Amino acid sequence: MHGRLTSGLSLANELVQRIKARRNLAVEVVICPPFTLLWPVVEVLSESPIKLGAQDCHPENHGPYTGDISAAMLVDMGCRYVIIGHSERRSAHREDSAMIARKFSAAQQAGLTAILCVGETREEYDSGKKSEAVEAQLRQSLPQKFTAANLVIAYEPVWAIGTGLTPTVAEVAEVHTHIRADLGKLLGEDGAGVRILYG
Repeated sequence: MHGRLTSGLSLANELVQRIKARRNLAVEVVICPPFTLLWPVVEVLSESPIKLGAQDCHPENHGPYTGDISAAMLVDMGCRYVIIGHSERRSAHREDSAMIARKFSAAQQAGLTAILCVGETREEYDSGKKSEAVEAQLRQSLPQKFTAANLVIAYEPVWAIGTGLTPTVAEVAEVHTHIRADLGKLLGEDGAGVRILYG
């Protein structure tokens, strides 16, 4: 919940200029501003390769859910991606993995790529159970039917968000390797094509 109209548009324009200055960029760039900035930001991005994403969506396509945004509405706004299951949504809004799985299904049915967030708490990290915690979150947050091609996994330990603490590169690589192996068990060869991010 950062950014107002002026600062949001300024940041989006700056990112567009930076991307234009880099030729043959071999990565996909996605930005996920607050809902209030989706429409003005999509206009800024229209002539750039940067994709637009949202920070959350509702599990239902429509209905009496005042204040919520459906995945189909996000598509109407020009979104191609949506973040699902961020730890702040899980904790502050008490969204469990079953709810995340429903949101994930809604996102993919609408044609969005779901960025599924997973990460362990400090207690799980300290007790040496980070891999088990992340695996459980991953498995429980994926619906029975989903498309691997429209899936991105974003790993970020809960204890690193806003605390100034950061895991080492080796720690991140260890968890990414564990996630990749688990995706292989769940998806077979398709698991190798799923993008895994940090943060």
